[in-house]
Amino acid sequence: METVAEGKLNKQEQREVIVCQYRSCLANGSAEVLAAFEAAEIPGVVVAGSGCQGQCSSGPTVRIIPEETWYCRVTVQDVPAIAEQHLKGGKVVEAKLNPRIHLYFG
Repeated sequence: METVAEGKLNKQEQREVIVCQYRSCLANGSAEVLAAFEAAEIPGVVVAGSGCQGQCSSGPTVRIIPEETWYCRVTVQDVPAIAEQHLKGGKVVEAKLNPRIHLYFG
């Protein structure tokens, strides 16, 4: 199981949630996903929309930086789990990890 190590983030590195707002992601509800992350108001985390992130077949795509966690097919219903479990609790939401980026050998 992946975790985000405490202390991994340098204090100068801004933590961001980047939600793709390009064609196919928009068609699959990424505007609503972006709005849900913005409404979550997570302390110390900036939320932003982006252009294409190159994962069109698995959108809406959400990327967490600087740790480079990529979530795929994110819905508004997934936002609370990502906010609480990952962004506040430091533990990735495995069910939503993009398998093209986060390879799993179990």
